[in-house]
Amino acid sequence: MADNGGGGGDFSLKETSPDIGAGRAISGERLTSSFDLVERMQFLYVRIVRARGLPTCDSFVEVSIGAYKGRTKQSSNQSPNPDFHEAFAFTNDRLQGNILEVAVRKNDEILGKCKFDVAEVPTRVPPDSPLAPQWYKLEDRDGNKIHGEIMLSVWIGTQADEVFPEAWHSDSATITGENVVNTRSKVYLSPRLWYLRVNIIEAQDLVPLHRNRTNPELFIKGFLGNVLLRSRFSQVRSLNPIWNEDMMFVAVEPFEETLVLSVEDKVGNREECLGKCEIRLSQVERRVFPGPVMASWYNIEHIETDQTRRFAGRIHLRVSLDGGYHVLDESIQYSSDYRASAKLLWTPVIGVLELGILSASGLMPMKSRDGRGITDAYCVAKYGQKWVRTRTIVDSFSPKWNEQYTWEVYDPYTVITIGVFDNLHLLPANNCGSMRDSRIGKIRMRLSTLETSRVYTHSYPLVVLKPDGVKKMGEIQLAVRFTCGSMIDMLQKYAEPLLPQMHYTNPLSIYQLDSLRSQATHILCIRLGRNEPPIGKEVVEYMLDVGSNMWSSRRGRANFERLLSFFNALIYAWNWFDGICKWNSPTKTLLTHFAFLIISFLPNKFIAAVLLYCVVNGLYRYRLRPRHPPHMDIRLSRADSALPDELDEEFDTFPSSKSGDVLKKRYDRLRGIAGKTMMVLGDLATQGERVGNLLTWRDPRATVLFLVFCTVLCGVIFTVPMNLLITSIGFYAMRHPRLRIIDIPSMPQNFFRRLPSRAESML
Repeated sequence: MADNGGGGGDFSLKETSPDIGAGRAISGERLTSSFDLVERMQFLYVRIVRARGLPTCDSFVEVSIGAYKGRTKQSSNQSPNPDFHEAFAFTNDRLQGNILEVAVRKNDEILGKCKFDVAEVPTRVPPDSPLAPQWYKLEDRDGNKIHGEIMLSVWIGTQADEVFPEAWHSDSATITGENVVNTRSKVYLSPRLWYLRVNIIEAQDLVPLHRNRTNPELFIKGFLGNVLLRSRFSQVRSLNPIWNEDMMFVAVEPFEETLVLSVEDKVGNREECLGKCEIRLSQVERRVFPGPVMASWYNIEHIETDQTRRFAGRIHLRVSLDGGYHVLDESIQYSSDYRASAKLLWTPVIGVLELGILSASGLMPMKSRDGRGITDAYCVAKYGQKWVRTRTIVDSFSPKWNEQYTWEVYDPYTVITIGVFDNLHLLPANNCGSMRDSRIGKIRMRLSTLETSRVYTHSYPLVVLKPDGVKKMGEIQLAVRFTCGSMIDMLQKYAEPLLPQMHYTNPLSIYQLDSLRSQATHILCIRLGRNEPPIGKEVVEYMLDVGSNMWSSRRGRANFERLLSFFNALIYAWNWFDGICKWNSPTKTLLTHFAFLIISFLPNKFIAAVLLYCVVNGLYRYRLRPRHPPHMDIRLSRADSALPDELDEEFDTFPSSKSGDVLKKRYDRLRGIAGKTMMVLGDLATQGERVGNLLTWRDPRATVLFLVFCTVLCGVIFTVPMNLLITSIGFYAMRHPRLRIIDIPSMPQNFFRRLPSRAESML
């Protein structure tokens, strides 16, 4: 077991030993489909194709074994020869009988049926070809052959079967009607996003709505889909305004939308539209490499009340679809993809990532049904443009999915995110319209922390932070394998820029990136919500970690302590040297003097000795290397020590829904934290300005003293051997406490603190 701290053993990472094949992956362009990272599950599959010769229309097929019953949709073609094309999967180890019955029904009337002995059903294992369906004669209740046939196929297969994702599963037998589709597993591809850059240069010959309008306050509104951006007011207050300002949008392939630019005039508290310009994105230039974009003039038209259009001026624009950027929809610190939007700039595949979602255990009740707590759990995994969703296991606190998915890897410095949710869309349609799937927990895993070709099988804690504190919602068992096709290609990635070239040649501001990430998230929520079954907005936002840039006292304290831990080594080294100077241990001090003498008289060997020490230390720590992938650490996140008021503030809406004394208290606390941060930044700026003022003659006497010191030191360096000079300085710094004044700053410190800065010029 590996325990990274954080709340004791309950939140630890545990290594498991599932019964999986764990064979080697096939690297390169072809992805593996061996399903060797999950436990093999057998299912009794029934595929209903069609029927013919039925005595009536409006029929459906019911498949049953024991207490499990599944039914097709009712035939809609009003024909005695209906088509169904539906599949059913019964878990083989939970079959409640030995006879499979397929009945053609109309309402409560059985039109005919056929039976199969489960022991006689053939077994099929992919990549074997699908079993061909056959026509079977229907029988009446007494076993007599009747007029009518049904075409179907029956076999025993595994979760590797191609009908597995689309089949009705006995695990969700209690779900009927249209909600069955919400229990199925699916693979989704998020659309390719591009940045749309609109450089608004100027406008000419604008026609005002009021003839006496001489000093208009003009600005531009940009509309793309349901995204609205506004420009600044033109500094030239005339009918020929100048802006020279960029608007950035996120556009989605295949670029079917229209960009609308509206010239607005602010008249008092009102905004009047002088005209609009419409540009179809399919006609916009696509820029892949850095370079200039040709500017063009576009006509501005004003739409009258009778829908007629009149000329209202011209606008000068540079419009381009910039495919040389990567559209950030996740935090750059743990993104799953860094490729440019343009496929032309994609680098070759370097490996394969395989994820086996095995099972979960100890899940908490998430909702109530029939007076008892239940959980209908499913998993979502996101890496790159590919999202996957497992099937929903209904009413189980220990669901078993055993589903395996595969991704192509372009960069090892990427993160896969796996989230677990409770499905709230299995209620009747009139009750689940506004339901939001509940979060059970998520895991992030960086590929560069994994050894290649090794199978990691661990049980990860599912942790959720709630207003009443951190909660463990259960555990999820995963099997992960990262296989590299070429080690040279992967090592070469460490020397390449993280982001595409355009991010460095034409960088975007932090405010633009924040706005564009919000737009990208909004587009993904809409597009993934149009699939069947849909991925809800709440799921997409949780997987993309929306809101991670909002203020949080807990997260701020955690990041501050992370920063402090970085300086622990320097603090330790300073404390060690301070102990040497104070002669706390005479033996260590004498050994340090001896080592310092060697460094002083053999300086050319010092750098080689330091490098050799790094090599030896690295080899020594190889046996102490991490053996487990990282996971959510509540102690690192300070989730276990967050105060109730801090959590209440973190879960507050934006803008805040609080008022009165609560809001005042939080504002005062934030002012206190910001004041301390301001003082630290001011101190750092002061030290930097003191260094800069050594030679600026801001303090003439200090500058003269520094120049005299530099002159004397230069003469000493030319006359005294360097090794003797370094030895003298080192021995003076490590002199015995009897030869120094204790707790009094040294002369260089006093001189530096007296140097001027610009702090006194601050208001």
